[in-house]
Amino acid sequence: MRFFWVAMIFVGGLVVLSVGGCGDGSGAGGGERELLFYCGAGLSEPAEELVEVFGAEHGVKMVTDFAGSEMLLSKIKLGRSGDLYMPGDKHYVELAAGEGLIGQRRSVCYFVPTILVQKGNPKGIAGLRDLLKPGVKLGLGDARACAIGRKCKKIFEKNGIGWAEVEKNLKYQSLTVNDLGVQIEAKSLDAVVVWGAVARQFAQNGEAVSLPVAENVISTVDIGVLEFSENKELAEQFVEFVGSARGQAILEKHNYRTTEPGAG
Repeated sequence: MRFFWVAMIFVGGLVVLSVGGCGDGSGAGGGERELLFYCGAGLSEPAEELVEVFGAEHGVKMVTDFAGSEMLLSKIKLGRSGDLYMPGDKHYVELAAGEGLIGQRRSVCYFVPTILVQKGNPKGIAGLRDLLKPGVKLGLGDARACAIGRKCKKIFEKNGIGWAEVEKNLKYQSLTVNDLGVQIEAKSLDAVVVWGAVARQFAQNGEAVSLPVAENVISTVDIGVLEFSENKELAEQFVEFVGSARGQAILEKHNYRTTEPGAG
């Protein structure tokens, strides 16, 4: 089983967004600057725009690796290369920082776990306990691979729901949060738990069922510069850009929360 997870770390997820090339600092002899950005799959939509804008303005080739947060952290530890890490929850950045892998970092947005159901909500799911009803086909993220899976376990614990109860209806566990939305799109499952911003991406085929703040466990998203980055100054500029008014506007454009949800 251990071999399976190590193998999966290196499967797929690597996207090269080559932009610029004639901007400041890109040498005439082909010395194009490059940043390797490890990014949680649930952040792919705004991340693609963020790297496109930043890359074009700075003449930087952005290589973006989208995958589950835990899988990316394992890849960083094994490869010890790259420049930036933005997982779906700051927990993973804190783990990396604890091992001396992260330098500069900052919080840039918030993820709100949300139930996503089939269009029309045929199973009548209104809250967490409805996910336990007989006949409901449930999908969750795998806590060993992605942030939403780990967060779901905390949500069930907070609400006094045992994992054994959840497992009775659990038909699918994914490596990324996006894949859960795809399962709703394909009508393979009745309900999944995803980030609110991801739920909006599947609005054509699904409906979001919000959880009360008191029952929820909100995720803070941090971005950090990897200590072994060969382009630290440039990587730090990207972190500042994501946290700037322009970067925050891009996140908001894609329905990502840049202010923490209040108790009300």
